[in-house]
Amino acid sequence: MKRVFVSGCYDILHAGHVQFFNEARALGDHLTVCFASDEVLWTHKKRHSSIPYQHKLALLQSLVMVDSVVMGENLELGLDFQDHFLHLRPDILAVTEDDQYGGQKRAVCSRIGASYVVLPKTPPKFPPVSTTGIVRWIRAPRKAPLRVDFAGGWLDVPRFSRPGGLIVNCAISPLVSISSWEYEKRSGLGGSAAWALLNGKDGVDSELNLGVGWQDPAVISETGLCVWKSGLRPELHLKRTGDMLRGLMALLYTEQEHDTPEIAARNRNYQLIHDASMVAGEAVLREDADRLADAIRMSHAAQMQEGMNPLPFQEECLTCKYCGGGWGGYAVYLFQSASDRDAFVKRHARAKTIEPFVRGYGVS
Repeated sequence: MKRVFVSGCYDILHAGHVQFFNEARALGDHLTVCFASDEVLWTHKKRHSSIPYQHKLALLQSLVMVDSVVMGENLELGLDFQDHFLHLRPDILAVTEDDQYGGQKRAVCSRIGASYVVLPKTPPKFPPVSTTGIVRWIRAPRKAPLRVDFAGGWLDVPRFSRPGGLIVNCAISPLVSISSWEYEKRSGLGGSAAWALLNGKDGVDSELNLGVGWQDPAVISETGLCVWKSGLRPELHLKRTGDMLRGLMALLYTEQEHDTPEIAARNRNYQLIHDASMVAGEAVLREDADRLADAIRMSHAAQMQEGMNPLPFQEECLTCKYCGGGWGGYAVYLFQSASDRDAFVKRHARAKTIEPFVRGYGVS
């Protein structure tokens, strides 16, 4: 009888594990599965087990291709299975191509003359998923805000980041959901980041993989009126509820789609963008809407230098700017009073009211 051995955390069993077990079992006549103990998970992953070990044991034992199940308790990194492996002396240790501990595992195999078999990545029978991905999906919110940015846009893109620079933005309502989206698509409001969050994905990595910045998923996840430090990853510097902006903001759709990756390489005045971010950060600290308006004017001036079309109806508001990188999508308009804002929205069919949104605070 040829005996096969596999090991892993197997914290949340999914179809990818089932496929791996089937392929490992096909290498021999008997399959032993070793899963990591709660102590191993905490020591090396810094997380608790998703279910009690007795339940995990029962689930693994119920799989038709699995002949026996053991729990790995060795705390040596990557070798929690070692004690069982040396005792049982199987013929094969099967691993996946992305196994991180190949050197240590080969050494253990050599001690008993077992074969170390790397199973190739065969086309999955199911869309690939991970335990981390499952947890994100479980925790994914049913609704999410979008965002407007006031100053420092582009300083969240890693290659354009500046030490000391800031990014100032605000999560907004109405909220969106997978089935309800009250905004235009590709509009400069961080919709792709919100969509990633609603689908249980890591929004920051999703945006960085597109070659753009992290400000959208950062503020959509954090919510509130936020000041971030410019850098490679989000670092929150200051947060307010956004009450200083309640009743004062509206959006106007420019009737053109927005595409940040397409415009990322354009020439722009990064010094003016940086200066505007510093003024905006001061405004949030002081909760001064008039000072924030100064920063928005500076940000808009940088957009105009870049060659964007002038925004309409500027004489009807305190100030305005394109959202996101501009060149289409929505523009955010700031007003002196709620009555001015509401009158603006009534006059213009492409305008809509928005409010700052903080999770767990007030009514969205």
